[in-house]
Amino acid sequence: MEALLALAADPAAWIALATLVAMEIVLGIDNLIFISIITNKLPAAQQGRARRIGIGLALVLRLALLGTVAIIVRLTAPVFEAFGHGFSWRDLILIAGGLFLVWKATKEIHHNVDPPAEGDMFAGKGARLGFGAAIAQILVLDLVFSIDSIITAVGMTPHVPIMVIAVLAAVTVMLLAADPLARFIQGNPTVVMLALGFLLMIGMTLIAEGFGAHVPKGYIYAAMAFSTLVEGLNILSRRARRRQG
Repeated sequence: MEALLALAADPAAWIALATLVAMEIVLGIDNLIFISIITNKLPAAQQGRARRIGIGLALVLRLALLGTVAIIVRLTAPVFEAFGHGFSWRDLILIAGGLFLVWKATKEIHHNVDPPAEGDMFAGKGARLGFGAAIAQILVLDLVFSIDSIITAVGMTPHVPIMVIAVLAAVTVMLLAADPLARFIQGNPTVVMLALGFLLMIGMTLIAEGFGAHVPKGYIYAAMAFSTLVEGLNILSRRARRRQG
């Protein structure tokens, strides 16, 4: 208890908390975009429940991983070397998650641009995604984003209570933003393509990070923010033309 009170009285701890909350919220955007796109493929009656389950799983995974911080930190130690680079378990998880994101985003772009014909390699068994399959895909990406999030948090502060508060704050924002974001994406087809482009970029970034190429996150999110601004102006322009027509 005394340690917590001392931490609460430390201005540096509050600065670390504010920085970490902001970072966790930004990292959560990637997770939320994926959850929104996946759940929008479900029947309308299941979408809200799937989003809540997906975000709940993200919270459970992050808190569970915080309880094993010592193990998580060891995931960054190289386990083998190839191509002149020492690969850790974290690298392998990021590469696998990045490949999954690239595959999933490419598949969804293909379905949006050219509806699948019978025998198409990207064609699924039906137009709708099954509830269990949606949750399984969300769980895979939740795990990847959670490990990356916790390792980043460990690098910013050694205090687990600060990490827990930051994670809870980020997941709360995700819960509040999930339904409005999903409705916005569903109501604007061009935004779907933009979001899928974001997932492609995030997937390639995860792969690059896994191979040891550091990509500053600021560049990624600046590009996403600029693209979102341009698309927002396009949406306003289309609405203005409809009102005039």
